[in-house]
Amino acid sequence: MSKKFDAILKHLSEQYPQDWARFAGVSGPVTVIDADISTVTAAADKVLRVESAKPWILHLEFQASRDVTLPRRLLHYNVLLGIRHELPIRTQVILLRPDADGKELTGQVEWRIPHSQPYLSFEYDLLRLWQLPPEAILEGGLGTLPLAPLTNVAKLELPGLIGQMTQRLDCEAAPSVADSLWTATLILLGLEYEQAFANQLLRGVRSMKESVTYQAILEEGREKGLREGRKEGREKGRQEGRQEGRQEGREAGRAEEARRILLVQGTKRFGTPPPKVRRTMTQISDVRLIETLILRILDVETWAELLADLD
Repeated sequence: MSKKFDAILKHLSEQYPQDWARFAGVSGPVTVIDADISTVTAAADKVLRVESAKPWILHLEFQASRDVTLPRRLLHYNVLLGIRHELPIRTQVILLRPDADGKELTGQVEWRIPHSQPYLSFEYDLLRLWQLPPEAILEGGLGTLPLAPLTNVAKLELPGLIGQMTQRLDCEAAPSVADSLWTATLILLGLEYEQAFANQLLRGVRSMKESVTYQAILEEGREKGLREGRKEGREKGRQEGRQEGRQEGREAGRAEEARRILLVQGTKRFGTPPPKVRRTMTQISDVRLIETLILRILDVETWAELLADLD
């Protein structure tokens, strides 16, 4: 699954675990626990401990593209998580778009020796997001609200859906929370729609108009990217070169603009960054990583905490 969408969904499920448990049909309190299974260099997407009379674990796995090995990986994660935490595990796969679906996804894994009964059977829950009515998300928690545009809603119906989302966020969320959720919505819209359409769809959202995060994604370094891309393309002298140059230019422009936004937001929250932080910033070229840091700003208190994972 694309790291960009992966980071957004992990962020949402970590910040709003109760909403995601509710989305999975789980009632009662839950807590986020470590999803790492480092002994085998693997990590599940998000793992929640359900605090019932007899605790158990809800494992959420998000999938945006097809992976024929997914059922085998789910079994792998399920067994290893059970061994690590010594609790029963329920695995739920959330397919974000039809491209992620495949005949291998049946909700069950069976291993057998030829011409004999299965010697191992494993079941998992399967949710195809595009088959859900939008009401299933609109009536849920705020933390799952960014999934609404990926449900069973026609393109022409999206403006009305965004209007319903706006009503909820305006009434129930602080401006900073609404900003974060709208940013997640914009990124997830990119799974199914062109970025220009997604930008236009959210352009009229009141709480997004002044959002520097939104403006950074909205522009995506477009002007600089196009200039550098055309220049690189002319130098290569071939169509392949022009395409490659434009893409490299766009990425460079996006990274530069996202870094600027990260510094602006960070300075406002933490104060002027020390020289070491500025040096670290200039070395980050991965746009997805910078966007993840932008989203993380609201969850940490210092520059050191923000960049802790980069050390």
